[in-house]
Amino acid sequence: MAPPRIEEDSLGRREVPDAAYYGIQTLRAAENFPVSGLRASPHLVRAYGWLKVAAVRANVALGAVDAERGRAVEAAARDVAEGRLAGEFVVDVFQAGAGTSFHMNVNEVVANRALELLGRPRGDYAYLSPNDLVNRGQSTNDTFPSAAQVAALLAFADVRTAVRTLAESLGKKATEFAALPKAGRTHLKDAMPVTLGAEFRAYATALERQLDLLPPVEAALAELPLGGSAVGSGVNSLPGFRARAVREYAALTGLPLRAARDPFETMQSRAPLAAASGWLRNLALELARIANDLRLLASGPATGLDEIRLPEIQPGSSIMPAKVNPSAAECLDMIAFHVVGADAATALAVQAGQLEINVMMPLAAFEVLFAAEIVARYLPVFARSCVDGISANPARLDRFLLESAALATVLTPRFGYLKVAEILHEADRAGRPVPDLLVEKGLLTRPEVETLLGRAALLRLAEPVP
Repeated sequence: MAPPRIEEDSLGRREVPDAAYYGIQTLRAAENFPVSGLRASPHLVRAYGWLKVAAVRANVALGAVDAERGRAVEAAARDVAEGRLAGEFVVDVFQAGAGTSFHMNVNEVVANRALELLGRPRGDYAYLSPNDLVNRGQSTNDTFPSAAQVAALLAFADVRTAVRTLAESLGKKATEFAALPKAGRTHLKDAMPVTLGAEFRAYATALERQLDLLPPVEAALAELPLGGSAVGSGVNSLPGFRARAVREYAALTGLPLRAARDPFETMQSRAPLAAASGWLRNLALELARIANDLRLLASGPATGLDEIRLPEIQPGSSIMPAKVNPSAAECLDMIAFHVVGADAATALAVQAGQLEINVMMPLAAFEVLFAAEIVARYLPVFARSCVDGISANPARLDRFLLESAALATVLTPRFGYLKVAEILHEADRAGRPVPDLLVEKGLLTRPEVETLLGRAALLRLAEPVP
């Protein structure tokens, strides 16, 4: 192994592994914050790489960086953006405030890779400095939130696809189950009939509605503080850098990015990340509700509802033979609960901004990106391993439907609320079917009972009124 190289920063000199592309400031951060072992999201690394490409292009165009070193920095930053140096990002997600540690990790990796491309030794910062050249006209204060917001946009593209996949699976089940009337339940008590298909269609619609609410969140994320430098003024950047860098960033990522309308506001406020986190939380609430409904509908078989059967994907007990649990739905619940918790952490981080900066940005970025990643990763699996294989249990559906006294609600226009309530209470006390009691009391004939409460009538009742 080659001996370590010596690097120097404002606090002194340190040995850095010669094979490392990161440098002395990254080394200090890794030593200072050995917290979780968690590393930055690949989306954040990718977003920061493209940001550095955009920034150096703008600086070369404006004459702030010479063409030779600019080309090397651009190539090195592109290596970061395209994942070729992923192992070099060693700073824990829990780190010094504002994200300076991770930002310098990026700057040092880009600088040392650029030096290598130029045929010069790593650590030759007198020729190509991570602070003075790679970071020309920039600050952690404007680049970290910009990269975090772009990373969220990249992650949300995956989330959108995943949510649509699950919604489509639920929609297919809605079509498959459209002609299966069943007892409705409100307050977990018998209610008017629905169809199993209507229940599944509503699940799909709930997810589609969440997607409808995403564009305003994405629009907020697309407004970047890049070019604001330390406090929003753009100090140490050349005139025109802000607009040019954002324009280059948009072209590189294919995203509709725009410069902040008020760079001081976007330096202070992390509202776009709060909006992204809130959207994920609301999605998680719907996912947990759907998962819990599926678990309830599939409960039993002997002692629960057993109206649907979920695919059996793994044994469910270490002691009870043949027990199979709703494992996929349980996993979805745990993911949803984590997302809700991540939103609470993000909310605390977002409100913690003080004056010109929010130093809790690394936490907010991590929570939003991790939440987005686990949702995007699991929803297609849940669609495939659970929803696509759900089957109905028609015998159980029929039994609950025909036993439900709530069906007598359709008689209220004819006999009145109180009279129908009296019949229902009597049927419950006597343990007798409502149709039999209606005929016995001479209130309806058998043909009338069939017309009002028969299968065809129940299927009509389960459809929405135009």
